[in-house]
Amino acid sequence: SNNADLARAADRVLASLESAVIAEKHGPKKPGSTGMSIYFPNSQLYNSPLTGPQSYTAIAQRFSTESLWDDYLGFHYAGIAFEAVPSTVAVPGEGLALRAPGAGQIEISPISLSANVTAPGNPVLLSADISGQNIGYIYFFTGFYDATANSIFVADTDYVESDDTREIEGVYYPVWPEGTEFTLEFLWQPLMYAVSDGTNSVTALLAPQSYGASYEETVYTVDGIYSYAQDGESRYARLSFSDGVLRQVFGFTGEGGVGAPREIIPEPGDTFTVLEKGMDLDQQGRVANVATQEGGTLTFGDQMFLWEELDAAPGQYIVGFIVEDLDGNAQEVYQTVTVE
Repeated sequence: SNNADLARAADRVLASLESAVIAEKHGPKKPGSTGMSIYFPNSQLYNSPLTGPQSYTAIAQRFSTESLWDDYLGFHYAGIAFEAVPSTVAVPGEGLALRAPGAGQIEISPISLSANVTAPGNPVLLSADISGQNIGYIYFFTGFYDATANSIFVADTDYVESDDTREIEGVYYPVWPEGTEFTLEFLWQPLMYAVSDGTNSVTALLAPQSYGASYEETVYTVDGIYSYAQDGESRYARLSFSDGVLRQVFGFTGEGGVGAPREIIPEPGDTFTVLEKGMDLDQQGRVANVATQEGGTLTFGDQMFLWEELDAAPGQYIVGFIVEDLDGNAQEVYQTVTVE
């Protein structure tokens, strides 16, 4: 900011943070960690009774009462004025219109294709014109269309890299042109991905998790069911990959990756069953339901899991761009490409 008072206030906050944290340690895949975190949802989460101030002020009642953080969030998202006197919790009334300071009013044109038919080794160039503010991440989507079931098998999602990547405290992020229309281009190689345990390979959706300074440093995850060989217990789990190699495994107390995560140290004989993601369409071609089902199973042994590139199977694919603003709102545009 060019506001000197605001800059001085921010410097005081940073100095207080450094003095408050007595000790902190994090691994190389958790850049930007400081030893302290704060609840800061986007407007959609803030507007939900499950993730908004109704639940937050109950869970963090003491902090909400002693601090002005909940009051600040009420001002940030609902414009509710407050005085610098803690003691009450701030929960906006029902039906109050929320604003989204991170929203970008993003517009994206239809996709232009260099070709409608492709094959492995013969990439297709996709381009679209984008305008708006506060553009965060842009993703590329690949889905295999099953005409018989009228559904889409989600084959791949990935970050689209910007020409300008910046870094703060070890955290990298893309920078897109602001306030002017620009053309986004992406060269799609008709590929899918699999995870190999050294003996078997299983097709898997590698979901982008953390943007990296380069493709090799970007973190991807695969969701599935982890089963322990020792007692047969199973739990929802997530594999974390970077540069093609498995780096960590996390198990969760709840389904769908919710609840407290805990790192799992794989033992020989433990297994991981990949979860596949599908989208059922209605008669108008809109997504009516998103579901997962169990795919192939991998077994932990002497070799670390690796990801592999596979040629996309022949058929019809839905490909496109998903553009998110800094409030998590997404604009999507798709095209159909046939792989021979």
